[in-house]
Amino acid sequence: MRALRILWRNIKDGFKNVIRNISLSIASISCISVTLLLVAFAIVGSANVENFTEKIRDDFTIVTYIKVDADETLEKEIKSKINNLSNIESVTFDSKQDIAERMKKESDIFNDVISSWDEESNPLYDTYLVKVKDSEKISKTAKEIENIEGVQMVKYGQGMIESLMSIFNIIKKILIVIVVSLIVVTAFLIINTIKITIFSRQEEIEIKRLVGTSNYSIKQPFVIEGLILGVLGAIIPVIITIYGYTILYDKTGGVFFSQFIKLIKPTPFVFGVSLLLVVLGAVVGMIGSSSAVRKYLKI
Repeated sequence: MRALRILWRNIKDGFKNVIRNISLSIASISCISVTLLLVAFAIVGSANVENFTEKIRDDFTIVTYIKVDADETLEKEIKSKINNLSNIESVTFDSKQDIAERMKKESDIFNDVISSWDEESNPLYDTYLVKVKDSEKISKTAKEIENIEGVQMVKYGQGMIESLMSIFNIIKKILIVIVVSLIVVTAFLIINTIKITIFSRQEEIEIKRLVGTSNYSIKQPFVIEGLILGVLGAIIPVIITIYGYTILYDKTGGVFFSQFIKLIKPTPFVFGVSLLLVVLGAVVGMIGSSSAVRKYLKI
């Protein structure tokens, strides 16, 4: 009970210190808000780029052309063998008649030419559209499919997909570096701002030491104060993240520049980002306060 009473008293002292030193508290909160807002932009941007690249990966398809002389039994065997491969997510049959019908709708010229075809004279191939689980292994999977008896050839954008995968991996690494760097910079700025705030109250801490207050009892209110400053500093970034991203999503219809770039749905995404911002502000605020009291004031 005594420990709880001390903790409650220190919590009250933490709030009192924030109000008592309002000008320095506002400076700390402003610094925290600006830096956390930058972190929020970086996280939202990187998450959406990652979502976009994942959507592109999901659209990677191996088009498997079946030999013209393959009968229905052989086609079923081909499908079965494809499904038995380890990297297969789905296999969809696309007949040459269906392909021809879609082509006829693309232009009047195609319609005139294709309309003269009958089932025997149709030069197109029946195909299987194959989705893979791991797009990075698409080249290996395509070669395995090509070696199946009855398969004429496979197409999956050879060369282009490998280049896209390489670009996506580079973008992913760059975004991770940006986010981590911003978090480190944020931590540095917040810690140093709080250090200045606490350093200005060196006399107050010295008085507490002279009357025999323990180091832990001196540090705890400052750590709580740092936590309060961190949480208060996260409020504006949280509001901007939730309402700003939701408005952006509604205004754009969830599509950015083109149908290929789709934004992540606001719920629960914005709440996850907001929680991260609050935790980051609180933790860094506590670390900054503890570090300032310990190192700057040599307690």
